[in-house]
Amino acid sequence: MLPPCCDDTPSPEDRSIHDPVPEVTQYASPNLIERIAYDGHDPADDPRWAESGAPTQAIYARWCRHICGIACLRMALLHRDGDAPNLFQLLAGARSFGAYTQESGEIKGLIYAPFAAYARESHDMPVDVHGVMELHDVLNLLDARRMVMVSVSKEIRRPDVTPERRGGHLVLAVGHEEGRIVFRNPSGHTPETRSPSLPLDRFAEFFGGRGMSLDLRRTVQQAPGLTSASRPVASTPTT
Repeated sequence: MLPPCCDDTPSPEDRSIHDPVPEVTQYASPNLIERIAYDGHDPADDPRWAESGAPTQAIYARWCRHICGIACLRMALLHRDGDAPNLFQLLAGARSFGAYTQESGEIKGLIYAPFAAYARESHDMPVDVHGVMELHDVLNLLDARRMVMVSVSKEIRRPDVTPERRGGHLVLAVGHEEGRIVFRNPSGHTPETRSPSLPLDRFAEFFGGRGMSLDLRRTVQQAPGLTSASRPVASTPTT
């Protein structure tokens, strides 16, 4: 099933089932991601930082490593509506619901349960939290015409590398076909890794076993075969 659409009979303002899901990176300059991730480049030096909506360059530098989930939400909103708030507007909204906290100067988040409440209440996007899920659950959710924010290792952009851990970074799964899962990676360091597909068995090596499913049809529907987790689940800062 590739990709999920917004409705069985889209209204004129909805996006077509054939429209590709847009790419959104958590960094303002996609061409700098490889240097930031692997060469120690300071994201504060991103010349396009203001395009993220950050009020200052320092605030951009502090938060850009933590907003993979925010970038996933923006992709889903752009696909559904054709327009969306910028990254830091979405971040401000998510923070107002408690989706991020700061303890001793350390940023904690994305925290799933309050993020889901934010998406539902502020953007009319029903979101279910799945604290425990198997890969076949992700496929079932995609078949149910949802997108899935999946916790994976940040090294999924280098699928030939064996990850040190599973989970910690969020990507947006948008479909699957012929034994491959198709997703958008907010920290992809090349054009190919920002909109990749991977064989299911290889994707499983990076999969953290948790995530959130997004219903783009503006109607609250029970996620197939899964229940929402009550405890918060957080991702870690990623590059």
